[in-house]
Amino acid sequence: MSLVKYGHSCTFAGALRSSMELITVIDYAGTLVFAISGIQAGVERKLDLFGVFILGFVTAVGGGTLRDLLIGSTPVGWMKNELYIYLIILAVPISYVWSSQISQMKKGVFLFDTIGIGIYTILGLQKTLALGLSPLLAVMMGVVSAVFGGVIRDVLSNRTPLIFRKEIYAFACLAGAVLYLICSLFLSSQISMLLSIAVVIFIRIMSIKKRWYLPFRP
Repeated sequence: MSLVKYGHSCTFAGALRSSMELITVIDYAGTLVFAISGIQAGVERKLDLFGVFILGFVTAVGGGTLRDLLIGSTPVGWMKNELYIYLIILAVPISYVWSSQISQMKKGVFLFDTIGIGIYTILGLQKTLALGLSPLLAVMMGVVSAVFGGVIRDVLSNRTPLIFRKEIYAFACLAGAVLYLICSLFLSSQISMLLSIAVVIFIRIMSIKKRWYLPFRP
C-alpha cells in the first residue's frame, strides 16, 4: 500500500513540477513579448534609447507589479528575479535589429501586445488563486496583470489606452480567465492554460479583423 501511495505521490509531484516549469517559461515569454510591445511603441514615437527602454520596462512589469501590490505579494516578482530585467534589456536589440520585420507585420505593437495579454491574464489569475483568494478576485487580478502595463505604456506615449476604447481588449482577457476556471475543472492545468491563452489571442485578433465591438453608450 505504501508503494502505491508513494507512486501516486511521485506522479502528483511530477505533474506539479511540470506545471510550474510551463508557468515559468510562459512568464518569461510574456515578459519578453510585452517588453518588445512597449519598445516598439517607443520606436514609433521616435524616443531615444533610454525612453524606449522605460516604455518596454513599464509595459513588461507594470501590470504584474500592480497585481502583486494589490494582493500583498511583496517584494514584487521582478525584484526577486533579475532575469526579468535581463529579458527587457534583451528586447531592446531584438526590437531594433528586427524593427522593420516587426513593423511589416502590420501593427507590430498590436501583435506582441496581444500575445502578452493572453499570457499575463492566466499568470495573474494563477498567482492570485495560489494565495488562496477567491476565483472572482483571481479573474480581476488576471485582467489587471494583462492590461495595466499597456495602460501605462499608452499614457507615457501620449495615446488613449486601449482599455478605454470601444474595441474589445479587457473583455478578451476576462473571457480567457473565466474559460481557464471552467477548463481547470475538467482538464490539466497545462492544457487549460494554453487553451485559455489561445482564446484571449483569438478573440483579440478576430475583434480587429471582424470589427467586433462591445455595446457602448451613444
